[in-house]
Amino acid sequence: MKALLLNGKNEWKNMKIEETEKPAPQKGEVVVEIHAAGLNPVDYKTGTNGNPNWTFPHILGLDAAGTIHEVGEGVTEWKKGDRVVYHGDFNKKGAFAEFGVTTAHTISRIPDGISFEEAAALPTAGYTAYQALFRKLPMNAIETILIHGGAGGVGGFGIQLAKAAGKTVITTASERNHDYVLSLGADHVIDYTKEDVKAKVMELTDGRGVDAVLDTVGRDNATASLDLIAYNGHIAHIAGAPDYSRVKPFTKVISFHEIALNAIHHHNDVISERDLAKMGDELLKMVAENKVSPLLERVISLEEVPQTLEELSNRHVKGKIVAKIK
Repeated sequence: MKALLLNGKNEWKNMKIEETEKPAPQKGEVVVEIHAAGLNPVDYKTGTNGNPNWTFPHILGLDAAGTIHEVGEGVTEWKKGDRVVYHGDFNKKGAFAEFGVTTAHTISRIPDGISFEEAAALPTAGYTAYQALFRKLPMNAIETILIHGGAGGVGGFGIQLAKAAGKTVITTASERNHDYVLSLGADHVIDYTKEDVKAKVMELTDGRGVDAVLDTVGRDNATASLDLIAYNGHIAHIAGAPDYSRVKPFTKVISFHEIALNAIHHHNDVISERDLAKMGDELLKMVAENKVSPLLERVISLEEVPQTLEELSNRHVKGKIVAKIK
């Protein structure tokens, strides 16, 4: 098969399409003929740092949509030709290829009317946002939520899901993305490049702070966000834990929630692994019902992946970019 090959650690900018061995399914697995693959920051991050579980050449890419090509032993719920999407394990070879292999119990069926490109935009960013809001945060006890980085993938899905759940959504974005995040459902947007985020949040919440924060930016931003959270509030973080010592015991009693979607694949916990399929099913249903946009901003070729990952690494890309494989 043809695949975009990573030939060494930190060589992702130099990836080229080459011939490599097509995968075969093991027990409980399926081989998917990939039609579209989503791009994510984790691709260039793991491509830079490498992974001790890899052998080179490696194939990056976690988000794949396509049709089932072959089923392994014991797989009875899927058949050749089924349209599916999945979130892959970054320990294994990925989706920037004509074929990929994954566990049968973690895939979701793509409904009619949703393209492969739209489906491939969902897994890493969409499932992460879904996990944060509906597996970690007690949404029934939350009225206001601050979502940092609303123009990005996780932030954009987070805005839509929180708004669909009836919450008041505050987000941060640069001025050029204000109309975009408002179109996704944000009630208020703060220009983090020009405004005092803390002062604005306190103004919008009558000095109380928000019930929850979803931080997509990094450790320092997560730590600064602790000052924006109301008593008994929550922070979910995906890009680095805040400095827990900033909140003293028996004061604001903030709850901390680590979000690490790919870690699901690494614990032999089938119940948690099956939740990937459940989250995918729910998001696809919401997309089919026009309740959630897949945030698809651009479709590129497989050859364009390296240069587009470089764009992503500069952290100024909005929405989702997907590579069309077939």
